[in-house]
Amino acid sequence: MAVPERIELYYWEGCPSHPEALALLEAVLEERGVDIAVEMHEVTSEAQAEALRFPGSPTIRVDGRDVDPAGADAPAALSCRIYLLPDGRVSPVPSRLQLEQALA
Repeated sequence: MAVPERIELYYWEGCPSHPEALALLEAVLEERGVDIAVEMHEVTSEAQAEALRFPGSPTIRVDGRDVDPAGADAPAALSCRIYLLPDGRVSPVPSRLQLEQALA
């Protein structure tokens, strides 16, 4: 298993889901024995969202790749993000499986 060099979590303070996403991400990292600090980036304006190609909060990138490639192409927005889970439900945070696959 290759160890990622960089893990970033982009969030908008107006969205309440980023603490849950961070906790899940840290749990998955710990379970996999990956000792890397998650870089937190607050997105504070629509212009910044556009510049970062930020499809909503929270957005997690592993070595620059979004953990949800399908959702990464959504329009940039200073809003909460919706993740489509493998079973067809929607969630405000990525699934454990999405995180594990992104780290594989």
